[in-house]
Amino acid sequence: MENVYEVFFFLKYYGGWSFFEAYNLPVGLRKWFAERLSQQLKKESDAMNGGTKGSNSSRPSMPSRPSMPSRPSMPSVKKP
Repeated sequence: MENVYEVFFFLKYYGGWSFFEAYNLPVGLRKWFAERLSQQLKKESDAMNGGTKGSNSSRPSMPSRPSMPSRPSMPSVKKP
């Protein structure tokens, strides 16, 4: 039974599902979504880490952040 709760937690924490959404899914479909989410998270993790350690040369470069204009300062308020 604890394994079922682990799947509920996984779908809720990483997938944004509510407990009731995960609970009301048929068991086979719930397992499929949990497995598919696991695969997607692994792909994203590999992409963020550059895949395997030996393939750093094919690592995609992160785009540079655009320069943002400075925030305007708050106008001073004079007390009466």
